[in-house]
Amino acid sequence: MFTAYGADHRRLRKLIAPAFTARRTDAMLPRVERITAALLDRLAATPAGDVVDLRGSFAHPLPMQVICELFGVPDGEMRSELSRLSDAIMDPTLTPEQAGQTAVDIHTLLSKLVAIKRETPDDDLTSLLVSARDDDGERMTEQELVDTLLLVIVAGHETTVDLIGNAVHALLTHPEQLALVRNGKASWNDVIEETLRWDPSIANLPLRFAVEDIEIPGGPTIRKGDAIMPSYVAAGRDPQQYGATAADFDIQRPGQEHLAFGYGVHRCLGAPLARMEAQIALPALFDRFPDLELAVSTEELVPIEGFISGGYRTLPVRLTPASEQGS
Repeated sequence: MFTAYGADHRRLRKLIAPAFTARRTDAMLPRVERITAALLDRLAATPAGDVVDLRGSFAHPLPMQVICELFGVPDGEMRSELSRLSDAIMDPTLTPEQAGQTAVDIHTLLSKLVAIKRETPDDDLTSLLVSARDDDGERMTEQELVDTLLLVIVAGHETTVDLIGNAVHALLTHPEQLALVRNGKASWNDVIEETLRWDPSIANLPLRFAVEDIEIPGGPTIRKGDAIMPSYVAAGRDPQQYGATAADFDIQRPGQEHLAFGYGVHRCLGAPLARMEAQIALPALFDRFPDLELAVSTEELVPIEGFISGGYRTLPVRLTPASEQGS
């Protein structure tokens, strides 16, 4: 579905679209709230003054648990393995041999999940796709079924991890912007949309392919079949679009349009779910830990290797639960 075009793309997208209706997204809200609360409870047990990796302890497990519930992945070893393999897929430091083995392992795991849902279907994304595949085998091949599950895992997990992490980083390094939210002069939705523009989860996306010649005014012509790598991070800071302050993080910026979720027929189906997760996670985190602060300078943070992801390897913070204020 990621590289398909025209009728083939419409066929695949139509099959998965029912899994991301507004009704299904809304139905996930209580689960997201429950998962968020449990993770924050665990963070609150951290001894005062200790440094915590907020990415590893909050931003990462939240969307992974959500995606596992969306897929109907059984608790236990299968969820742990899915988390490990999902991280490995996005790890540009793997050797070719490791990357090849990761591809084999993830397809084996997802094929096992498909077999489980074929035997005992439930109200989840995997069962929905298995049903679509089995009701009319010509609509989706078995390989397309597994590959579609893989696409949704990567698109629905890693991007939300970095959306939450990047928003936290942006607010902690721009305290005046955090104050606007706390004073009611801006909303958490403003924070999310500006983060998506200013520091998108996917910096550069390989690859799209031109289906016809594209003439760039004042530039070269992209020929039919040429590979194209959109740069969302460059588009988000384009002064021709956002003015002289394009490089500034400003949650009161008028016109918060961006390309972080793609555009047109390939626009991300899971965008409402990602936004909903961030809308729950961010205010809950800052309400629970109002004195949250970075434990290192921005210069010491290590970006994720490669040119695709736009997040950090870790996000070291110190946090003080609200109940300890004034003690």
